Amino acid sequence: MPAVRSFGVKPMATPAEPRPHRRRKSDPMPLREFSRIALRFAVFAFGFLFTALGIGVLGYRHFVGLDWIDSLLNASMILTGMGPVNQMPDDEAKIFASCYAIFSGIVYPGFAAIILYPFLHRALAIFHLQTLEGQPGGED
Repeated sequence: MPAVRSFGVKPMATPAEPRPHRRRKSDPMPLREFSRIALRFAVFAFGFLFTALGIGVLGYRHFVGLDWIDSLLNASMILTGMGPVNQMPDDEAKIFASCYAIFSGIVYPGFAAIILYPFLHRALAIFHLQTLEGQPGGED
């Protein structure tokens, strides 16, 4: 019988037995893992929000000449869509206020979307799993 040459290729290993507690890819992730991911999204969203608020406070302080508390008040009012509190003294301040208002129109809905994303994703995964299980030929 001739010798079989391997050409440096190792024989294939036998597949490991699947773990009984392993979840399917379509199953929603465990609550502990989901909570960790939702917390990461929340930390990122609040960091994004406080960065945007800081830009507004510094801008109102620099361009409008308001003190720190009034700058914080104006920035937070613009950021939440309420509108400015103080009058803008010159054109430079008005240009900053309008640019910050446009920027804020993107920040606040973006903040809400980042916070809600993990919850909506989990709800859709659960709904999708239920629809697959209810169909003939779906997962068991």
